Amino acid sequence: MAEIQRRRTPTVQIGPVRVGWEVPVVVQSMTNTDTADVQATIDQVAALALSGSELVRVTVNNEDAAAAVPHIVEGLEKRGLRVPVIGDFHYNGHILLKKFPAAARALAKYRINPGNVSIGRKDDDNFRTMIECAVENQKPVRIGVNWGSLDQALLTRMMDENSRRPEPLSARDVMMEAMVASALSSAAAAERYGLRHDQIILSAKVSGVRDLIDVYSTLAARCDYPLHLGLTEAGMGTKGVIASTAGLAPLLLAGIGDTIRVSLTPKPGGDRTEEVQAAQQILQSLSIRSFMPQVTSCPGCGRTTSTYFQELAEQIQSYLRTQMPEWRKKYPGVEELKLAVMGCVVNGPGESKHANLGISLPGTFEEPKAPVYIDGKLSTTLRGDTIVAEFKQILDRYVESHYGQKAASGELVGTR
Repeated sequence: MAEIQRRRTPTVQIGPVRVGWEVPVVVQSMTNTDTADVQATIDQVAALALSGSELVRVTVNNEDAAAAVPHIVEGLEKRGLRVPVIGDFHYNGHILLKKFPAAARALAKYRINPGNVSIGRKDDDNFRTMIECAVENQKPVRIGVNWGSLDQALLTRMMDENSRRPEPLSARDVMMEAMVASALSSAAAAERYGLRHDQIILSAKVSGVRDLIDVYSTLAARCDYPLHLGLTEAGMGTKGVIASTAGLAPLLLAGIGDTIRVSLTPKPGGDRTEEVQAAQQILQSLSIRSFMPQVTSCPGCGRTTSTYFQELAEQIQSYLRTQMPEWRKKYPGVEELKLAVMGCVVNGPGESKHANLGISLPGTFEEPKAPVYIDGKLSTTLRGDTIVAEFKQILDRYVESHYGQKAASGELVGTR
C-alpha cells in the first residue's frame, strides 16, 4: 500500500497536542452543553476526551461562559485530563477575551470566524484585539471561515468584480474563491498583528461534499498552514457519517488535512461521542491511524442461522470499546488487532484466517460448532451455550500474550 504523502505544514503546539504534517492527523470534537454549566461541560469534555477526542472546543458566547472556562479546565485537570480546551468565539470575542483574562490564559486555542468579526472592514479593531490577546498569551488561533457566515463585504465585492469579467465564473465558484480569499487575507492580517506563522490553523467549512473537496484543494495549494477539515453541518445519523466520509476521504488520501471533525447532529439525548468514533473510523479505514481493534463481520444471508452471529459481533464490538481505555494503557499496539466474526462456512474460515483472531459460527444446516482461528491457524472449536464467554476469554488471553509488557519486550514465544 502506497504511503500517503502529507502536505508539509508548520507544527502548531496546542497545549500538549501538536498539529501539523510531522504528527498524525488529530481528531477533535465540540461540546453542546451550556458552557456556563461548569459540571455538565466538564462531564462532556471528559467523555469526548476519553472516547478519543484529542482537542475539544467549547462555545464562549457570553460573560457567564467566559467566567466558567478556567473552572472547566481546572476541573478536567483534577480528573487527570489535559485535553486542550478551545474557545469558539463569534461577534463578541474581543470583549470577552479582554474582560476575562483568566479565560484567555486557560484556553489552549482560540477559534475566530472572520465573517463574524470586523476583519476586512475599515475598522478591524475586534479582530485585531483577539489576535493581540492570542499573542499576549501565546495561544494559537484557528481562523475558521464558514460559508454560512462568510464576510459579506468581501463576497459582494468579488461578485461585482466577477460580473465585469468577459466570461464570469458561476456564483458557486465565486463563493468558493471568496472563502479561500477570506481565510488567507485573515491569516495575513493575524501575522501583521504579531501572531507567528506556526500559530495559525485554517478551515473553510461548507456543508456540501463536492464543495468541501474543491475549497480545501484550492486552499491547500495556496498556503502551507495546517488545515482543519470537516463539513460544517454534516447531518444526522447515516447521512452525516456517509457525507463526512465521502468528503474527508479524498482530501486525506491526497495528504490534505491535519485535524478533522465529523459534525454529526445527535439524536435528542444522543451520545455526543458518536462523532468522535466516526472520525476515528474514517482515519482507521484509510489506514492513516489506528484507534481500536477492528471487527470484520458478514452481513448475513439465507445461509446464516438466526441472529446469533450478529449478536456475537455486537457484543464483541461493545466489549472492545469498553476495554480499550484500560487496554490502551496496558497493551501498546492493541489498536492494531483484527478480529473476524463470521456467520457460515462460505467465507467464515477464510476471513477468520486473515484476522489475528477469528470465529466462524455455524450457518443453516451446518454442524453446530464454531472453529476459532488464531493468526491464521485453527486453534480450537467451541460448542454449546458458552461460545460468547469462551471467545472473550480467548480474546483476553491473546491481548495479554501478544501486547502485554512481556510480549513487548520479546520474552514470550510466538509474539509479533
